[in-house]
Amino acid sequence: QVQLVESGGGLVQPGGSLRLSCAASGSILSINAMGWYRQAPGKQRDVVARITGGSSTDYADSVKGRFTISRDSAKNTVYLQMNSLKPEDTAVYYCNAEVRTTSRATISTWGQGTQVTVSS
Repeated sequence: QVQLVESGGGLVQPGGSLRLSCAASGSILSINAMGWYRQAPGKQRDVVARITGGSSTDYADSVKGRFTISRDSAKNTVYLQMNSLKPEDTAVYYCNAEVRTTSRATISTWGQGTQVTVSS
């Protein structure tokens, strides 16, 4: 019904940068909030950053000043620019979207995840 496809993960050295993208497609009437979450091995999935339909943003304390979330509503796409990456940022990053579908249902949907590894 609605699919999220993430891209942009990979291996980067400490202090480096990556940009994640997440494109939504399918039976979309509108998208409310979109966000990025991450899950490290043996840990729970935590929010990294979220952006509302009005482009208000919120960040986890651990990434404030280093990560920037943005969206292109025309393309149903959300981005996460990650700078000054640290080894503790290593995790699988998941995209989430709150979608109002063409059948007038409101759903929360997830992408498949993309691996980010920060290591020298």
